[in-house]
Amino acid sequence: MPDSIDVLLVAEMAPLVDRRVATSYRLHRAAPGDTIPADIAGRIRAVFSGGSSPDALLVQLPKLEIVASASVGYDGIGLKTCVARKIPITTTPAVLNDDVADLAIALMLMTSRKLAACDRFIREGKWLTANFPMTHRVSRKRLGIVGLGRIGRALATRAEAMGMSIAYHNRRPAEGTSYRYFPKLLDLARESDFLVVILAAGPDATGIVNREVMEALGPDGILVNISRGQVVDEIALIALLQEGKLGGAGLDVFVDEPRVPAELMAMDNVVLLPHIGSRTIETRTDMGMLALDNLDAWFAGKPLLTEVPETQAARRVAK
Repeated sequence: MPDSIDVLLVAEMAPLVDRRVATSYRLHRAAPGDTIPADIAGRIRAVFSGGSSPDALLVQLPKLEIVASASVGYDGIGLKTCVARKIPITTTPAVLNDDVADLAIALMLMTSRKLAACDRFIREGKWLTANFPMTHRVSRKRLGIVGLGRIGRALATRAEAMGMSIAYHNRRPAEGTSYRYFPKLLDLARESDFLVVILAAGPDATGIVNREVMEALGPDGILVNISRGQVVDEIALIALLQEGKLGGAGLDVFVDEPRVPAELMAMDNVVLLPHIGSRTIETRTDMGMLALDNLDAWFAGKPLLTEVPETQAARRVAK
């Protein structure tokens, strides 16, 4: 019976999801970096994650059968351990597309129109003696999307409604779209007013948005990152903003979050958000429910709904 199965919850879940997990399984709670007491670790058969379940956690669990993650990215999950032990990892793709695309549009608007700085301008009483400086529009500008996947397409749909021209960079041309394709990221940056980064994390993506790319975006260009902090050279980003060679940045992710460089916090042409791309009650509930559906399917002996390809391949080879 499911309620006799020990599950380790290592994430904050939406209230509805938390209640359902707690009533369906024998639940234990921990943080991703915790040492699990041996008497509990030896009983855990599943990890319910929010995208962070490192190898150091997973190796403590000898009876682990599955990692069900309420996330799209799984760079924070111990993939090496799971592949070696043939433990499936499931994620929640597609569920968060709208929220993240909405946030990308918000960051474009907030950064270009300097809305956060406008708010501070009023709160500090400056409007009593001066008008806020003019800013730049977003509509009818050129949008470059780095990673035209599900979220990228949702963003493009929204941008089209704003009259923006849309181009993108992928490893290869995307099917079913007429948007202009740039094989080289540098060329896309040169032809963009806004460059929005929506890449999956991984070694080949680390630092892909480098100084040369951001410099090509130019002194009026705006970089928006809603993927992972590591895909942007953060040191180069800070330097270019300080030198006036990049117009601004809207950032929901950082290299060493939640620690954000003081240089970025001091700039009025930068908008900083605490990694809230999918952090709405509705989407986090949907993500958690899909992760739980995967968990239920596993223990019912049914096919998994959204297993990642690496563990799927490893388990296929083992059969």
